Amino acid sequence: MKVAIYCRLSEEDRNKQVETDDSGSIQNQKAMLVQYAREQGWELYGIYSDDDYAGADRRRPKFNELLADAEKRKFDIVLCKTQSRFTRELELVEKYIHGLFPLWGIRFVSIVDNADTANKGNKKSRQINGLVNEWYLEDMSDNIRSVLTNRRQNGYHIGAFALYGYRKDPNQKGHLLVDSEAAAVVHEVFALYAQGYGKTTIARMLNDRGVPNPTEYKRLHGLRYQNPKSEQSTLWKYYAIADMLENEIYIGNMVQGKYGSVSYKTKQNKPRPREAWYTVEGTHEPIIERELWDRVQTLRLQRAKPFRVGKIGLFARKARCAYCGYVMRSSKTKERHYLKCPNRHVAADACPGAFIAVDKLEQAVLAELKCLSQSYLDRDALEQGVEFCTNLQAQKARLQADLDTYRDKAAAYAKGLRELYLDKVKGVLTEGDYVALSADFTKERNRMERVIADGERQLDELEERIAAGDNRRALVEQYTNVDHLTREMVDILIDHVSVGRRAKGTKTVPVEIFWKF
Repeated sequence: MKVAIYCRLSEEDRNKQVETDDSGSIQNQKAMLVQYAREQGWELYGIYSDDDYAGADRRRPKFNELLADAEKRKFDIVLCKTQSRFTRELELVEKYIHGLFPLWGIRFVSIVDNADTANKGNKKSRQINGLVNEWYLEDMSDNIRSVLTNRRQNGYHIGAFALYGYRKDPNQKGHLLVDSEAAAVVHEVFALYAQGYGKTTIARMLNDRGVPNPTEYKRLHGLRYQNPKSEQSTLWKYYAIADMLENEIYIGNMVQGKYGSVSYKTKQNKPRPREAWYTVEGTHEPIIERELWDRVQTLRLQRAKPFRVGKIGLFARKARCAYCGYVMRSSKTKERHYLKCPNRHVAADACPGAFIAVDKLEQAVLAELKCLSQSYLDRDALEQGVEFCTNLQAQKARLQADLDTYRDKAAAYAKGLRELYLDKVKGVLTEGDYVALSADFTKERNRMERVIADGERQLDELEERIAAGDNRRALVEQYTNVDHLTREMVDILIDHVSVGRRAKGTKTVPVEIFWKF
């Protein structure tokens, strides 16, 4: 009789402290099973051994090889230390031990729990063992999940691999430290995107300089990394840049739980909704400052179209038609870039169609920027410009007064609802009258709450504009004596630009710039 020995060691076995616990090592299992086979007078066909695999993992390589050889009738007996070494799933116990193995003429034997398919009397005990193992799997999965969930909720990093730009803290489990070399590349990626470079262009720039991608960087530095299933590549790709630009871990927030397991029986994962993610702010040192992060996220949401390969248009989503208000689109003729209103040919009667060359608009912005710098850097002119903030302060005072009125009304409606309820309890109002009146009160209270929320948002915007106005001297000083604009400068300085169409007989296109300061 030819016997095939199957051994399995899982991660939980490595932590066993008592020798009598379930298998302490693969070597111990092999020695025990080989000796037992010799005592029975069986010929050893081969040993199939899976190291560091769970009993519910159906992807075990040697386990599947054993099943394939069993189907080919290469041996007569499968020998294990316990039934759980073969599988912890009741479904596989029934499928193979009680189903296919008998059809293939193969006997299953496990030593410790006395499972033997040649003994028909212990079939029920084998089924009970399978059920107990199934319960063990489910309980262990629930316990592990609850522990990991608690650690994620408390901001501890859970995972075998640290995100590119960080490394695991050797002195504090679950804490990340900045990897200065990789962090410099991460910061460069964010800065380039903020300046208007596209994701593919950034990847090409890093590849041209020979900067290793995250996987190759970790391999070169002896760090743990995940082997991609596809062919190994040391190059940066578009999706690597895209993933980096949206990962909040780079601003010091721990974000985990984006994927969850389908079942405790499989390692297959599926995406989880954003509201189910575990996000804890300020758990580690950020690589990207908040201002740069916000600028990048704004650009990502705008999804500005490029004027040329890899370069976001200088005024993309900033230039608007003075006649219809639509965002102007880019075009190119003989190596020169233009902006034009998309409604020019759609509604000619309603919109004559704004049109301007990009370089002409850039020169117009630079000219006005220089005029602003001269006036704002003049102390007397700067003092005279305080009227700008004074007007905003007046708007703020009026808005605060309106908000106080709205809050009083909302409080009155809430008080009215309470009094209506008391009248109903006392019998002053019938149930029908109470329902009708309370519905009206609730509707008005909800309307007031929406008005208050809108007003508070407007108040926040006014305070930001006032703060920007107070700092306009420092802001303008940064951009004096510049010859060319960058996308970063346009984002920081300009809210939008209103562009008209050149009148016949003139060479000037009407342009009105709405600054952020």
